[in-house]
Amino acid sequence: MQKLLSVAIPCFNSQDYVRRAIDSLLPGKDKVEVLVVDDGSTDGTAKIAQDYTEKYPDTVRLISKENGGHGDAVMTGLKNATGLYYRVLDSDDWLDESSLLKLLDVLEEMRDPSKAADLVITNYVYEKVNEGRSCAIDYRKNLPIGRLFGWDEVGKFATGSYILMHSATYRTELARNSGMDLPKHTFYVDHLFVCYPMIHVEKMYYLDVDLYRYFIGREDQSVNEKVMLSRMDQQLKVNRLMLYALQVDQITNPAKKEYLYYYTEIVTLATVSFLLRLGTKEDAAQMESFLDEIKEKRPVYYNWIMSRPFYRHPMRPLRRMPSWMSYPLYRLAYKIARRHFGFN
Repeated sequence: MQKLLSVAIPCFNSQDYVRRAIDSLLPGKDKVEVLVVDDGSTDGTAKIAQDYTEKYPDTVRLISKENGGHGDAVMTGLKNATGLYYRVLDSDDWLDESSLLKLLDVLEEMRDPSKAADLVITNYVYEKVNEGRSCAIDYRKNLPIGRLFGWDEVGKFATGSYILMHSATYRTELARNSGMDLPKHTFYVDHLFVCYPMIHVEKMYYLDVDLYRYFIGREDQSVNEKVMLSRMDQQLKVNRLMLYALQVDQITNPAKKEYLYYYTEIVTLATVSFLLRLGTKEDAAQMESFLDEIKEKRPVYYNWIMSRPFYRHPMRPLRRMPSWMSYPLYRLAYKIARRHFGFN
């Protein structure tokens, strides 16, 4: 019988923590396919994964490839997935056992096509291990719980509560046929992984469990503030792909279009905040140039931002206030986001 869930674990020199990620999936037994995608590691990652394949041959598979970056590893996992549903687990993160078993129970019911969702949404938890605390993100105020629903029942999302890769489990066939092609050697492609399939999503299911445990604390982690600021070129690349490649304007469902507009705005807000956080005149000029570019290339989307009230769409004051007023507000917003979401 077809496995319920394929989980790709993109790995690059992950020997110090990949065992925890794999172990967290083993309680799923024969219902889960674990795809360890070794992205050209030079340490013991492949050997560790090979040991698991020998011990759990019906559950764990090792896929070795040349280094292509996180997005390329995610795409390799999707290409090789045989499960009914597909999700990604980064090699330094893990899944909660009881929540995984509840998810599998829901997916078992979805073997029946009439009960199947295109997207199953679960909560995630920022595990700030070095600080000894955690921060859970849920969708109880935004989504119906424990049943199928469509876009007409999706509520307004508060800033910071949007659906991330950590909360998304897609029907494999839908994700594979979505036209998604994540760029190689590029960080922050998680947003594209969420948005490409979401364009085709009609039926959703929200399972209110804290499934994904997102580790925060490594100095070389992609969400480390210094690392993020040093990769502004990649942040801009992903942001531009969201703006120009997704073709959100062609979506006919107004609620779906608004949500993807909103998601894109949040990513754009992050780009703007990072550029202002760098603090140089050149970066501020690049930020202004980027907004001018959006106005020229995506006027419908730009006008949508500018027509919304500030409390829902905080991009607006950048063009409605002088820079001496708006820039400090954005730097403050960045600091608040950093504190709330745990950038290390």
